[in-house]
Amino acid sequence: MNSPALALPDRTEVAIVGAGPTGLALAVTLALAGIDFVLLDQQDEGANTSRAAVVHARTLEVLDELGASGELIGRGVKLDRFAVRDGARRLLTVPFDQLPTPHPYTLMVPQYETEAVLLARLRALGGDVHRPHQVTSVVQDEEGVTLTTGTGQTLRAAYAVGADGMHSTVREASGIGFTGSSYAESFVLADVVMDWAPGPAEVSLTFGAAGLLVVAPLPGGHYRIVATTDQAPEHPDLALVQRLLDQRTPGQAAVTDVAWSSRFRVHHRVADHYRARRLFLAGDAAHVHSPAGGQGMNTGIQDGYALGTAFATDTLDDYETRRRPVAERVVAFTDRMTRIATTRNPAVRMLRNTAMRLMGHTPLPAKLATELAELNYR
Repeated sequence: MNSPALALPDRTEVAIVGAGPTGLALAVTLALAGIDFVLLDQQDEGANTSRAAVVHARTLEVLDELGASGELIGRGVKLDRFAVRDGARRLLTVPFDQLPTPHPYTLMVPQYETEAVLLARLRALGGDVHRPHQVTSVVQDEEGVTLTTGTGQTLRAAYAVGADGMHSTVREASGIGFTGSSYAESFVLADVVMDWAPGPAEVSLTFGAAGLLVVAPLPGGHYRIVATTDQAPEHPDLALVQRLLDQRTPGQAAVTDVAWSSRFRVHHRVADHYRARRLFLAGDAAHVHSPAGGQGMNTGIQDGYALGTAFATDTLDDYETRRRPVAERVVAFTDRMTRIATTRNPAVRMLRNTAMRLMGHTPLPAKLATELAELNYR
């Protein structure tokens, strides 16, 4: 059941626009530090569709600090490996079980569960989300920031943070550029029930001339499908999902139900700066990239925690220097993975597959696990 609408106050120290995982992580961090904030979102509660499904080890360490990891782990599925395949043939196994962390695994859990756990933690600390409030104007001056909503209400804050996604109102107001481009392909996203030959013990990243395919187990016996295709329909149906699986993993999958599906296009962009005086950016407002590796939500939650800590320790000048290089590295890494996975050049594919099989006999899979888990970004 939705909470009754909260009255919007006149002023606050930090206004956070966007109550996805990034904004919620920032709000919880500020609440723990005793810093006054207002968290706004344009959506009704529960209206956010589920895209992200992977929570990596570094993010779980952050959620340990926020007091939210235990509940989330209880709602998810722990997996200790990624498999890289070409069709049905395994090329490489990326192991998570030896990671130097209290969480040597990757956690598969739908994004709405992550948001629900963070929201419950925020409410336990006395905070909440003001919704639905669409912020239509953000104007800063020497003393603070004035935010105006679509209903004409105003909020005065010392600082404002854009955690409001790729089409960020706060970033637009800041004048900060969003450098990069988009991939030619569209992506199909679907949560399905199916018989899957490799089973529910690992995430599969499948390469192929027809495109990239990711199959990841979810709680409740579902699987998350992510696949590139030239032109995805708005709501991919069972027949399309089955056809994509048949093309890329012949004989491996039989889909019996599609619980939810969508399409999206992927950009690879990083904001030129993370701060313009009293305005800050975090999460998708600051960086967007390929879903290969499941890095997006993880990087955003870590942004929110880092920015909240910077407010708490009066080190705001360090936020960009700490977090923007992380985004640049993630964008470059996922772009490389996507281009390698989707190459249609037969010679390059043969070389890639041979190199992947050889990598399995080196320390590189463990290094790749550390990179995916974002433990290098502590």
